[in-house]
Amino acid sequence: MATVQRLWPPVQDGEPSGPLSDTDLEQLYAYPDQLSGPWVQANFVSSADGAVTVSDRSEGLSHPADKRIFALGRELADVVLVGAGTVKAENYRGVRSNAARAERRLARGLAEVPPIAVVTGRCTIRPDGPLFTDTLVPPIVITTENAPVERRAALTDAGAEVLVAGEHAVDLEAALALLDERGLRRINCEGGPHLFATLVAQDRVDQLCLTLAPLLAGAGADRIVAGLAAPEPRAMRLESLLHEDGFTMLRYRRAGHDPDDPG
Repeated sequence: MATVQRLWPPVQDGEPSGPLSDTDLEQLYAYPDQLSGPWVQANFVSSADGAVTVSDRSEGLSHPADKRIFALGRELADVVLVGAGTVKAENYRGVRSNAARAERRLARGLAEVPPIAVVTGRCTIRPDGPLFTDTLVPPIVITTENAPVERRAALTDAGAEVLVAGEHAVDLEAALALLDERGLRRINCEGGPHLFATLVAQDRVDQLCLTLAPLLAGAGADRIVAGLAAPEPRAMRLESLLHEDGFTMLRYRRAGHDPDDPG
């Protein structure tokens, strides 16, 4: 049976040298302490040649090790941020929980279950979809002033907290500020590529967790970024590199900007 191994950083004296436990992973992927504002982590899986989907779904690229990191990203976060296109393509539902997971979150000072916050400029998600009908906590919908009033009302009636950030397009800076006002600072972004591209362009990605699947998907699928171009490359540093069964799990933080790095 394959197990997660750490390739980087090198093992130091007194550190575990064998397979990583759940506790080891939690320590590696923990958010910085005492955040004073929003801190955004993006979580993606791609093929070795850069495809973000196989047959329009990320499932064809996934593996139990990747799913373990994906679930951990949710467990450590205050809120899951996702674009409406990904909600539809992946048939999103609320974050799952159990007694042990809820207990661990409460011990960290988090709510038992994180809400999912959906970015949708026109409120195009369905109020009768599983995001509303199969969830433990109601979602947050981040939209615009120009979103149809009847759609906003329908989502509110279905239980969502509808937040307005921007007039014609969602202003992500304003959206992050609205989440911050609600104490939702540990933000785990799960895509899609257009939302991630905007976060990159606005220099709001603090950490990227990227799993590379040992597959060549070929042409056709999007990359993990699509849409808005960044004005310049964003410098990142490799924080950890894990391996299991041919899958590599990389974790990057942007250089010199996180609370643990005064430089």
